[in-house]
Amino acid sequence: MSTLRLTGHIDVPPDRLAAVRAALPEHIRLTRAEPGCLRFEVAPDPAVAGRFRVDELFASRADFDAHQARAAASRWAGVTNGIARCYRIEEVAG
Repeated sequence: MSTLRLTGHIDVPPDRLAAVRAALPEHIRLTRAEPGCLRFEVAPDPAVAGRFRVDELFASRADFDAHQARAAASRWAGVTNGIARCYRIEEVAG
């Protein structure tokens, strides 16, 4: 069985940083509580202002898809709507 990993970053404009920072702890908490979430890290990039590095690992494609569906209907989706993301998604052999 393979796991699914997402890595990359989200670039938050200065005028939206406060809202994103305020919503991020709940998004992390809810995601880490999801079935199949093996790792979920979102942290500021010390080298690029407004950039948050993202590293996610889910036990299966189905778990990842369920996370995406939950996140799309969450407060986080509204707060981050339209913000540029650069992600790579790959299956990792287990």
